[in-house]
Amino acid sequence: MPIKAVWEGQGIRTIGTRASGVRASRAGTSVLIAVLLASGCSHKVHSPAPPRITSEPHFPLGTSSIVVPISGSLDDLARALERQTPKRLWGIDKQLDACVAAKRVDLGIAHVRVLPKLGCRIVGEVTRGHLKLGGSGNRLTIDIPVHATIAAQKVGGVVSKTATGDAIVHAVAQLSITGNWSPSAKVRIAYDWTTPPGIDFLGQRIEFASKADARLKPVIAGLERSLPRELNKLDLRAKLASAWRQGFTSIMLNRERPPAWMRVTPKRLGFGGYTVDRRTLVLTLSADALTETFVGARPADPAATPLPPPAASVGKQGLNFFIPVLADYAQLEPVVHRVLVKRAKKGITLAGIGPVDVAFGKVTIYATSGGRLAIGVQAKAKARNTSLLATKGEVWLTAVPYNVPNSQLIRARDVAITTDTDSETVNLLVSLFKDTSVRDTIAEGLAHDFAPDYQKVLRSARKAIGARREGDFLLSADVTRVENGTLAVTGKGLFLPVRAAGQATITYAPLRR
Repeated sequence: MPIKAVWEGQGIRTIGTRASGVRASRAGTSVLIAVLLASGCSHKVHSPAPPRITSEPHFPLGTSSIVVPISGSLDDLARALERQTPKRLWGIDKQLDACVAAKRVDLGIAHVRVLPKLGCRIVGEVTRGHLKLGGSGNRLTIDIPVHATIAAQKVGGVVSKTATGDAIVHAVAQLSITGNWSPSAKVRIAYDWTTPPGIDFLGQRIEFASKADARLKPVIAGLERSLPRELNKLDLRAKLASAWRQGFTSIMLNRERPPAWMRVTPKRLGFGGYTVDRRTLVLTLSADALTETFVGARPADPAATPLPPPAASVGKQGLNFFIPVLADYAQLEPVVHRVLVKRAKKGITLAGIGPVDVAFGKVTIYATSGGRLAIGVQAKAKARNTSLLATKGEVWLTAVPYNVPNSQLIRARDVAITTDTDSETVNLLVSLFKDTSVRDTIAEGLAHDFAPDYQKVLRSARKAIGARREGDFLLSADVTRVENGTLAVTGKGLFLPVRAAGQATITYAPLRR
């Protein structure tokens, strides 16, 4: 039977029959010497690689409240109210039995009536001037100048007198929204006669303000009907339904390295009230939405839901979302290789072995379990003191990358070798990578400063959401606060989660067609 040599750690075992005798023993010795010489020149090491994980980066949901102002011109509203409110508010034509009350004179012993009460006919009209709309904050004011021309005809059947008067009618409107997004108005009326209409007759003042006051109330009350009607011409519900539907979308935050998207899912629409800003009436709404971050291809838009009724209150205003900053493992591999080559040039001396000549080859890095990185390094090593200790192969290590919150500098710790064997030849590489200086060099190569990528991604995100059109609506956002969390080891690379916060506004700005 022929003799077979089988490598077992540091030795050779022979397989044969007793009939082989001394011849087998001599042959085995020859094979042993040949194998040792061969292995001493260049033994190749194969060590199992750590498991590779392919997990995707995960970012928590953000909740944002985006301001949605719907504006209209006060001048346009004033013109509309002018058209609906007649210039002649009402006319007066009424017979009074007592325009002038009876007059009595005290003679000391009795009161004697010297002038009987006098009847008359009251005719005239009340007209208005131009409406003036104004206000500030949540108060919309409507000022109406009123002019009255009233005549008392044939007082006592003899004399006629004409009187004029002027008043400023003040209407303060509190505007609101009903459950189906229709405008409503509650108008408080306040007015005063700057010059009450009246005549002087026979030493008495005859005033007609009370007669006019009774007719002013229904005129001003009509504003409670006309104001919402005119505001409704802004077509608020249709605009909001369109904005709501278009809000279910995905916005590109970064085009590449990594491609990142913010998916927006509106949840409710809150009514923030009306405000008057100079000559503009602004309805302020707030859309509460979920914001999700995705890396890679554009995510599918969320399914749109019907426009909900106005919420009783709005959330805290602010845009919140996450931006991923990526360090691809391919970026780290050449860096680790360079620092290892530099370290080899300085010379490496191993305890118990002495000086070692090392040539570092390809470096492979990927994510493995436990939040660690797997680092595979191909190397050739040869001890200078003996030609029997020379080997080449790939040795695997693992390390934990980390950073502190709000720092973009990534470091590595706990660099550990995973290869282990009893083979003295293999142990040359094991000893090499167990050397503290070599492991420190690998940790140095794994250090990475995210700051340049961090700034680039922020600029891209700010540009993406700074002015974005969706149909007839413009999204404008201003990122005012940025902070980054701790590093995540994922199958795609090292991810630094960056949380951005700011203010966002969706403005109705239809394109001219």
